Amino acid sequence: MLRNFDPEQYDLATGDGVITSIEMLSDRRAEAIVMIEGVSPLFVGYELECELVFFNIKSTLAQLGVNGTGREYELDRKNSCAQVRVELEAYGDIAMEMLKHLHVGAYIGKLFAADPRRRVRDPFYLSRMFGRCDRLGRPLLSLGGMHGSSDLILDKVDGRTVAYLSLQHGRLLYAPTVHGFLPTLGKALVAKKSMREVVGLHQEWHSHVPHNVEKDQILLVRTLPLHIRTVFGRVVNELLSEGYKHTSASILQPDTTASGDVYELYGESKRELMDIPLEFYTLEPYREYVFFEDRDQLQTCLEDSKAIFSAFDTAPKPLDDRVSAFVVKGEQMLDLTEDDWIVRQPRRHEFPGLAQSDRQAKLVEKYIEQQPSFPFLKNIDDNAITSQGILLNRYFPSPMMKRMLLSNHVRRGLKGIYFQYPSHSYESYFSAEDRTLLNDLHKFAIPIYWADSVSGQILEYVQKPDCDFGIFVPLYQRETFIRSTVFGIYGSNLIEGEFEDELRCLLQGILDMRKDVNHPLLYDEIPLSLVTGGGPGAMEVGNRVAKELGILSCANVVDFRQSDELVVNEQKMNPYIEAKMTYRLDKLVERQSEFNLDFPIFLKGGIGTDFEFCLEEVRRKVGATPPNPILLMGSADYWRQKITPRFQCNLQGGTIRGSEWLSNCFYCIQTAEQGLQVYRDFFEGTLPIGKDGPVHEDGFVVL
Repeated sequence: MLRNFDPEQYDLATGDGVITSIEMLSDRRAEAIVMIEGVSPLFVGYELECELVFFNIKSTLAQLGVNGTGREYELDRKNSCAQVRVELEAYGDIAMEMLKHLHVGAYIGKLFAADPRRRVRDPFYLSRMFGRCDRLGRPLLSLGGMHGSSDLILDKVDGRTVAYLSLQHGRLLYAPTVHGFLPTLGKALVAKKSMREVVGLHQEWHSHVPHNVEKDQILLVRTLPLHIRTVFGRVVNELLSEGYKHTSASILQPDTTASGDVYELYGESKRELMDIPLEFYTLEPYREYVFFEDRDQLQTCLEDSKAIFSAFDTAPKPLDDRVSAFVVKGEQMLDLTEDDWIVRQPRRHEFPGLAQSDRQAKLVEKYIEQQPSFPFLKNIDDNAITSQGILLNRYFPSPMMKRMLLSNHVRRGLKGIYFQYPSHSYESYFSAEDRTLLNDLHKFAIPIYWADSVSGQILEYVQKPDCDFGIFVPLYQRETFIRSTVFGIYGSNLIEGEFEDELRCLLQGILDMRKDVNHPLLYDEIPLSLVTGGGPGAMEVGNRVAKELGILSCANVVDFRQSDELVVNEQKMNPYIEAKMTYRLDKLVERQSEFNLDFPIFLKGGIGTDFEFCLEEVRRKVGATPPNPILLMGSADYWRQKITPRFQCNLQGGTIRGSEWLSNCFYCIQTAEQGLQVYRDFFEGTLPIGKDGPVHEDGFVVL
């Protein structure tokens, strides 16, 4: 079940009701029983007092002079229906004749719930819609066309917003041909055919006839056409000039492109009417055409991690269920319940492949339609959801949803995706397809946020400039990551070594050095970030020191969870990580290519560290990375055992001809002071490094 979401009906109005019985009381009066079926369970009228529910007769009948007033209402929520006793009154000869053509089976009107909670109180709610239009270019709110907003004056009367629409000089009268049209109209009402425009063909505008109302007659007046797509409008009878009353066709619906140009009045007055007062009622939040930047309360909620986590706490259990909710306003987010979430348990079948292309396509479509986010995205695409909002997902959306997520209408209406878990099957670890979708969403300017229970923070997916990958960063660290110079720690997950104090001094020295140097990668205002593999051992040391010093602590974490097929130590994420990206084991090499460090630092390590050393070496050889210095922390003898034999073998065999200079990119240090001197020389342009630098027989520089 889903509360506040019914694309077929508005929750303040029902569909049209049909006459089940009718009795003529006189030439001018009749009584009809009107049955309205298929009333949405979301219809607000079920919850209101009877005096706040009104019968609204069809404007076609009202323009002919037939008014209908609801006298008794019976609403049956269980059976989704309502029954109304309607008193019909005829004003004028045409209306009296029309009464004779109203028979059982004719659809003559609907119910409207004038919920005081939904009454527009602040004129700004409407005035901000001036000059805006829907996706088809139709104005959201305007009088007399797209640029007629200056003619619509909004005032605040008795705590509600009221628009006074000035009347045009003259009135509408009927041509004699209307009498022959009435039998056809009677049949059209039974067939549920709209005849409003046809009625207008029999109307004639008399611009010099005064628009005062006579007893037992109908007065048809005209204003400039009012475009409203964001609210219901309702004529306020008590604000009309004395002696005037409007028919019960007083509701202006938001699903018409230009309504409100003809108004039907009765009563008795010699004083001419000057204007029509309208009050307004808000639509369901998702239909309000409200832009995300106008939702101050929602944006405030999204800046509060507690509010986001609390919203996810309302999602139905168990956690194995895939659930989604679409939120368009702050009040809705703060009041979320289980009923606001769509719950699905899609079953992914084995896809047969291109050999059975038609069957493959059908299975994919079926899988997409089973996703909990599908109804929201479909209704955004179909224009049933018109307000911009955010999507809450328990799990990051399936990559198969890419087509819908990146459609023109969805990407304009979707202002953020929030999720709790990257994967239903792999928990915290993204697949390669997931990361591709992340990049695509980022390119199309759809923000993605991870409500990360491990860190207790909201993390945003952020890419550095000129990079085709990203990482999830705490909201307040977004700009820090984008602008930062990136240092990195490679080393063993098994041992921490004895480098922590020296590493702390090294990183602190770099922070201090910003005041003394002016280099594109290091100057006074540039922030620093540090990336590790996110595991224990040397990686934990790096993340811990970075966090202590106020350096953004990042990690590219691989799913090393133990299995029978793996001979690898399980590596749990260390607790000092602030920003992260996760990878499944089959994308280990791809993960390594996304470190993209400006300044790598190697600590003591094993096979993984050897692999990372070679990758950094290759990056510099092929020019993918500039020849920035790489530090090797530890004794020269240790690094000679690891590096020198391979370098000498390649050197003597001639297989690195022209690349021997790579040896001047690696600097073996034992103290922080040595490392800081390397960096200072580099930033000041005096470090002999790169193609024009010397070759070192050990394969690295020994300080």
